[in-house]
Amino acid sequence: MKRHITVGALTFIVAISAMFLSGCATVDYRISQNPEIYQQLSPRDQQLVRAGQIREGMTQDAVFLAWGQPEQKGFGRMKGRQTETWIYRAYYSAYDPYPYGGYGGFYGGFGYGFIGRGGFRGGHHHRFGGYYYDPFYDPFFYPRFRPVSYPYKTVTFARGRVVGYQGLTPPRS
Repeated sequence: MKRHITVGALTFIVAISAMFLSGCATVDYRISQNPEIYQQLSPRDQQLVRAGQIREGMTQDAVFLAWGQPEQKGFGRMKGRQTETWIYRAYYSAYDPYPYGGYGGFYGGFGYGFIGRGGFRGGHHHRFGGYYYDPFYDPFFYPRFRPVSYPYKTVTFARGRVVGYQGLTPPRS
């Protein structure tokens, strides 16, 4: 039981730390670390970068200065050309009152959980899952918050220039 709480707390702390550390790299910091890239931009692009904005036709270096390093990259083809898509992620905490589908009160709870492929429990093989009773499980006393990441903006490049970008709304929790 303590291990379960510790793992959840550790996951939450790691997610918060990642958000904090990625937030430290501001536009001004990236410009100060790459002044030669910033000086090569047009005055219009310099103004957009300072505001954290991008436009179609911008270079990958300008987008890096404005938005930072992406957490994920995708590769593909669009209109017969190779493309590269940068994906930026955001985070929120989701509340899981009943982990593994369990329902309970102050003195324990019942649940249905996946035991795993070829799991062995109670003298029977369970391929899909089984019911269990945990006398120490109390969802009202041990709520679970888990960090959830989602893509919130993307930018697509062809031949090193922006050909499209989009912002995404957060998922429903």
